[in-house]
Amino acid sequence: MTIWTALAICLGINALGFVLALAGRSDRYTDISYALTFMAVAFAGLFMNSAWEWHSILLAAMIVLWATRLGGYLLIRILRTKRDERFDGRRERPAWLARFWTLQAISVWVISMPLVLALGAASTTSPPFWIWAGVTVWAAGLAIETASDWQKYRFRNQVENRGSFIRSGLWKYSRHPNYFGEMLVWWGIWLTALPRLSGWRHVAVAGPLFITLLLLFFSGIPILEKKAKEKYGHDPAWQAYMRRTNKLIPWFPRRKN
Repeated sequence: MTIWTALAICLGINALGFVLALAGRSDRYTDISYALTFMAVAFAGLFMNSAWEWHSILLAAMIVLWATRLGGYLLIRILRTKRDERFDGRRERPAWLARFWTLQAISVWVISMPLVLALGAASTTSPPFWIWAGVTVWAAGLAIETASDWQKYRFRNQVENRGSFIRSGLWKYSRHPNYFGEMLVWWGIWLTALPRLSGWRHVAVAGPLFITLLLLFFSGIPILEKKAKEKYGHDPAWQAYMRRTNKLIPWFPRRKN
């Protein structure tokens, strides 16, 4: 599978998602299609490259396990909330929706570069240090992301917490532990792919770099912190939480001033 075949798969799946979302004026297809696109790229890479050796299967399995976990969580969340606030006032705007779905397709394509380029390369006989280092980082990221999502889901479903914000569990040590875990997942996948990357294939580092920059400066942390400020900005407890808690990397809260 070439990088252009991977792009075609990403665009095709998201074009279908766009049609379904526009026709049904529904948000339920957005996040699940994100996860399914990664899974489709992984399976297509294995079959089209006949990459049935352990390193290739390991890389694909890492993607599929991550996508299954995230897709399942996001599906449960959208079925419960019924809507995604990002689409308020925009569900009936075809041009905006088309832009969103196109950008989502391109994002999946870029983020999955380590997998795509590794599966298209020759198998490696180099020592597997980077492979197991990558699996370790990936596993740590998946565990952190899963735990933080579960903690937040439980917190929001407890009546006594309505109108409040989470600051317990992993959220006591980071304002965005789920995003920290997400970044680790993709840096781990890149490390696992590294032994098969050479020459121009090292552009695969664009994958983890892209998701890191996206979450840090664009669609992730800035948007959530802006919404939180609008909702809790007047609350002294939230102000203290912002001062004392690391934005991303989990660490012990700073002492009170």
